[in-house]
Amino acid sequence: MATIRDVAQRAGVSTATVSRVLANHPHVRPDVRARVLEAVRALEYQPNQAARTLRSQQSNTIALIVSDIRNPFFTAISRAVEDTAYLHGYRVLLCNTDEDPTKEELYLDLMRAERVAGVILSPTRRSSTQREPLALDFPLVAIDRPLRNGAVDAVLLDNVAAARALTEHLLEQGYTRIGGIFGESSTTGRERRRGYEEALRAAGHTPAGDLVRVVAPRTEAGQRAALELLRLNQPPDALVTSNSLLLAGALQAIRACSLRLPQQIGLVGFDDTDWAALVEPAITVLAQPTDEIGRTATELLLQRIAEPERPARTVILQGQLRVRGSSLRRG
Repeated sequence: MATIRDVAQRAGVSTATVSRVLANHPHVRPDVRARVLEAVRALEYQPNQAARTLRSQQSNTIALIVSDIRNPFFTAISRAVEDTAYLHGYRVLLCNTDEDPTKEELYLDLMRAERVAGVILSPTRRSSTQREPLALDFPLVAIDRPLRNGAVDAVLLDNVAAARALTEHLLEQGYTRIGGIFGESSTTGRERRRGYEEALRAAGHTPAGDLVRVVAPRTEAGQRAALELLRLNQPPDALVTSNSLLLAGALQAIRACSLRLPQQIGLVGFDDTDWAALVEPAITVLAQPTDEIGRTATELLLQRIAEPERPARTVILQGQLRVRGSSLRRG
């Protein structure tokens, strides 16, 4: 029996496009509609009528699709989303894409099939940067990274200002050769690198390419990158990392090199995880307002469900610098 994916492959389109054609959505090009219908006829595809019946009913379920559930940032947001949704009578489905666009598409297709009321999405790096926007036929709010789709609500951090604040703090503490470890291929990593470089230039320092590493946002990658920097002939005297997993990896590398914080090297990063406050010395972080992000995203989604035609909103939130022992050389 043919599946919707078989139809999509034969027609050379996405499964989302097939769904729109079968639902008689008006915003499909005539030639695309014809290819899909031809594929449906050729494969004798039969949509699931029971599922169609269920789709006609009002759902009280929303989905939260995150790019990496191992990142404590998303764990905290998940709790805030669930708390807010529960207060409004909604249930939450949680999915994790592991930064894999194929898994992301799979889960978005599943949410269409389940006819959820709406989706809160942390886009994969590819979805947040690709030229072709995601095909969306349900209410959606983007978090952490924006989508190219113009009419999509979003809740984001001011990443440039956040990274600038971390770097300025290190400069104020007397660090001068500051290295950076940033997540690759994402708007978040690029913006945080920009904030880091802006702070260095404002203080009269030229950002040095040999002091920057752009890597997968994982603990192991952060450790390898930090070890590379610490083993340079002229190693950095401080490190800025762009997420909590990279921060954990950098701390492992510093300990492997038997360096003392903050005397021999300073360390700062993003997200106020439990471990960052408990290690000795505690780690200076830029705390993201995860409760506010999750709550605001859920409220925007519920507003979008109630008012599908209202103008899209982008909410930019500020983080909070929490200074601790890992970077305090003075006072």
